[in-house]
Amino acid sequence: MKIASFFAGVGGIEQGFENHEVIYANEIDKNATITYMSNFKIDVDNIDIKQVDEIKLPNFDILMGGFPCQAFSVAGYRLGFDDARGTLFFELMRIAKHKKPKIIFLENVKNLVGHDGGKTFSTMLNVLEELGYKVKYKVLNAMEYGNTPQNRERIYILAFKNKNDYKNFEFPEPIELTTKLCDVIDFEAKVDDKYYYTSKFKQYDLLVSQITKKDTIYQWRRQYVRENKSNVCPTLTANMGTGGHNVPLILSKFGIRKLTPKECFNLQGFPKEFNLPNIADSHLYKQSGNSVCVNVIKRIAQRLNQL
Repeated sequence: MKIASFFAGVGGIEQGFENHEVIYANEIDKNATITYMSNFKIDVDNIDIKQVDEIKLPNFDILMGGFPCQAFSVAGYRLGFDDARGTLFFELMRIAKHKKPKIIFLENVKNLVGHDGGKTFSTMLNVLEELGYKVKYKVLNAMEYGNTPQNRERIYILAFKNKNDYKNFEFPEPIELTTKLCDVIDFEAKVDDKYYYTSKFKQYDLLVSQITKKDTIYQWRRQYVRENKSNVCPTLTANMGTGGHNVPLILSKFGIRKLTPKECFNLQGFPKEFNLPNIADSHLYKQSGNSVCVNVIKRIAQRLNQL
């Protein structure tokens, strides 16, 4: 099927839909488009989605996007199409209303379901139903559904034009986590010096006293260290490269260090051949934290292929 991708990021969802053709991609972050175009043979439309002219878009079968969740500000929540106006979700629905794709595939944070007492999500479901779609959704954790050692819960929303497709689609079942941290993180290799913490770091002594195991991931939480005792990585975040909150750390053979951008992409299930362009690490950390678990997407895509 032909795919149009919005809020495309670096193409994590596309990685999972590897057997389908991406004919259009839109992403506002120019650095993310650099990474995207380093891995896909398509020119990304690097504009605000509000500027996308739905009339000029090519026809496609699947509309997909990991859209940012903006708070709905319309008083009363009449739970209809108009209530979604002014949000980035509505921009997707504006395009869907005109193009009428067979399937809409959306990904977002787990908390979307309960946002504002559930009103936000109810509005979204209502909008999709008004456009003639039947919706299934489920919260899936990367470590339970993607054989990926990261504790990452996300909601996946599938909307179908065809009632039989809706009826026949089922989300994948949980699978055993067999991929270990050492499969995606190199605890033994020497990496660039910039990734290591030294005595120049103000709270280096605290790190040394708390980070003692060479087979797990710790989190630097600005003022204290948290050990992850489940042998998976905590949820990767977009700001983990800033040196402040929620920075994942390991004790390697050569000292205490943060994860490299490549290791973060590994923890999202990106293939090892995925190319990271020569741009600032801060952009790459943001891109990996904003992306999706490729292996979960791939399993959902496989279910769609069976329809």
